[in-house]
Amino acid sequence: MKFKDQVKFVHQNMKKNRLRIFMTILATTIGCAFLIVLASVGFGIHKSIKDEILNRSIVTEINLYGKEKDNQNEELNNSDIEEIKQMEHVKAVVTRNWIDQLNGEIEASIDDRSGRIHPIFTNMEEVKKLDTKLEKGRYPNHENEVIVGYHFGKYLYNEAEKQQLQNPQLEGEMPKGYTGDLLGKTVKMTIKQTVDGEEIEKSFDFTIVGIQEKPSRDWIEDTSFIINDQKFQEVKQFIDLSKLDNTQTIQFNEVLVYATSLEHVQNITDRLKEKGYRVYSVTEELNSLNQFFFIVKIGLIFVGTIAIIIASIGIFNTMTMAVTERTQEIGIMKAIGAQPSIIRRIFLMESLLIGIVGVIFGVFISYGISALCNQIIPMILHSLTDSEEPIDFIFSYIPPSLVIIASLISIGVALLSGLRPAIKATNINVLSALRREL
Repeated sequence: MKFKDQVKFVHQNMKKNRLRIFMTILATTIGCAFLIVLASVGFGIHKSIKDEILNRSIVTEINLYGKEKDNQNEELNNSDIEEIKQMEHVKAVVTRNWIDQLNGEIEASIDDRSGRIHPIFTNMEEVKKLDTKLEKGRYPNHENEVIVGYHFGKYLYNEAEKQQLQNPQLEGEMPKGYTGDLLGKTVKMTIKQTVDGEEIEKSFDFTIVGIQEKPSRDWIEDTSFIINDQKFQEVKQFIDLSKLDNTQTIQFNEVLVYATSLEHVQNITDRLKEKGYRVYSVTEELNSLNQFFFIVKIGLIFVGTIAIIIASIGIFNTMTMAVTERTQEIGIMKAIGAQPSIIRRIFLMESLLIGIVGVIFGVFISYGISALCNQIIPMILHSLTDSEEPIDFIFSYIPPSLVIIASLISIGVALLSGLRPAIKATNINVLSALRREL
């Protein structure tokens, strides 16, 4: 019997019991869809958390928290920074300092507007190596040039607006702050502090030459005020924190190492650890996250497979009934010389076809349920939390790999379910079959 004839024979037999075949396919479809949708929750949450980490982090960034020596943590100094800069595949080493022990306040003012700021001092030459885009302008070339955050002007108020903000009965729109173009403006940074009961202050004039890009998330506001670290020593001496002189080594509040590409981050992280540095990189967080969700996904797929196994009982019953009903046909096929392998193949093809059709419908249904979940669940959570910001979270994600895994499991279980009835069909006695006896 040719393969084409075997396919026709299977199709004719399946048409004889349409309702039973339909119900069997329906059970397989539900089992496959349940497996995919259940596992897609693990894939969706994993993807959402991973995307959130990557969105809030620069993937090539490595944080340094000091250097371990004699079981004690040492602060990083200039010699450490120079050593790290010489490492292979290190693109830049950015240092940051800020004033965190001031007995007073720091204020920025433009014309008649002013507001409190928290200046950051950084090595601009290293920052330039990152080729980070600015909204406007350029990076500073001199110590009296600064770049500011996208929302820096929003919190610069005049006296009338400050009085308005202090009004507890404030209604209507909030003051919009400085709305003009900041680029090229001269901003005065005034440090006010109390020393021995006496208030003293000192001012520094800067020119704004760059404005940072708008944050990717609408709810994030960037009000940063970034100064070249050449000015840090002068400012720190004024606030009398450590009375630094030009020969002393400045320690850093934050040190960020940037790799030339993501593929080199793990290698640089490992080498820094070998040298005794305490480090953190996004790759370490992602590795831990991937390990955790790998276990979760395996667990969800295992639970979903139970539904497939339950559906396989229906396939087993359907194929067993088919063998019983076609006993005489099997006897005739054997009598005219049909090989047992052909008879076995016909029944396996039928169970395989049930599995394939069930998988096709199951995949389409699972994609529909997944899309529906991603639309409805965020809306429900948004209404329950009374949040103004929309919830941007993927609860169900179906990658091609999940479809392949679910399809192989479903089709494999369908074949195994039809194997025992197929073997039974090949073992039927010809004479008994012709007399319609088992």
